[in-house]
Amino acid sequence: MPAQGKHRRPKSVSLSRGIAAVTTGGAVLALPVLGATTASAAPAHAVVAEKAVAPVSVTAQANSVTKAASAKHSVVAGETLSKIARDYSVSGGWKKLYEGNRKAIGENPNLIHPGITLTVGAKAAAPSDAKAGKAGKSAPTADRAASAERADRSARTAAPAAKAAPAAAPTTYTNDLDGWIKESLAVMAQHGIPGSYEGIHRNIIRESSGNPNAINNWDSNAAKGTPSKGLLQVIDPTFRAYHVPGTSTDSYDPVANITAACNYAADRYGSIDNVFGAY
Repeated sequence: MPAQGKHRRPKSVSLSRGIAAVTTGGAVLALPVLGATTASAAPAHAVVAEKAVAPVSVTAQANSVTKAASAKHSVVAGETLSKIARDYSVSGGWKKLYEGNRKAIGENPNLIHPGITLTVGAKAAAPSDAKAGKAGKSAPTADRAASAERADRSARTAAPAAKAAPAAAPTTYTNDLDGWIKESLAVMAQHGIPGSYEGIHRNIIRESSGNPNAINNWDSNAAKGTPSKGLLQVIDPTFRAYHVPGTSTDSYDPVANITAACNYAADRYGSIDNVFGAY
């Protein structure tokens, strides 16, 4: 009975056995029908998910490392903590940068030396309220400490300077012709009266031979009642007219006589150095 046999043969291939036949170009691939939607699908999904998650995790980890890493900055001339903090976008500004590098910078945040290395972004976490308050107060405290140090340094510097200028001892002159001429020259210098040691000495030797008490009682001046007196033979009217303040009013006084005569000679001849005879 062929018809019956043909009818039964298709039933022998039942879905209950879980086998599906797929023909592609003569090749037969047998796949479990129930497994395609259960056991086989799960691994495929897991692989895709793992591949999708892995790059995200690596990227996040890299970003985390980048954020946590600290940069090193070598200070160059002209830079300030404010400028460096702006360049690196430091959270908390220059105060935060100073707090993390206080040991390298020192007590004065306004004074950073070229060549020092600063750590930028060493602490990613925000400081506590107590630390933030301390950081906010650190710069003024450093400023006050620096100001106190400068004031103390100025006081220490000024003290030796005051001691380094003792009062000059008064100059002493010998009580002889050499000492009289030198003392007269010192007085003349104070009053702007010209003259040299040689010019004074030369005229003294001619006029009085170095005798401070010399007096001329025989010339025309003596005949008028005004004899020439002293080392440079000055008559009283001339002595009074050209007397130099600070010297004796006695025309026989050696220093007073010399300075008055030189003052007169400067007025008449330009200088005692220009006098080579009676004057």
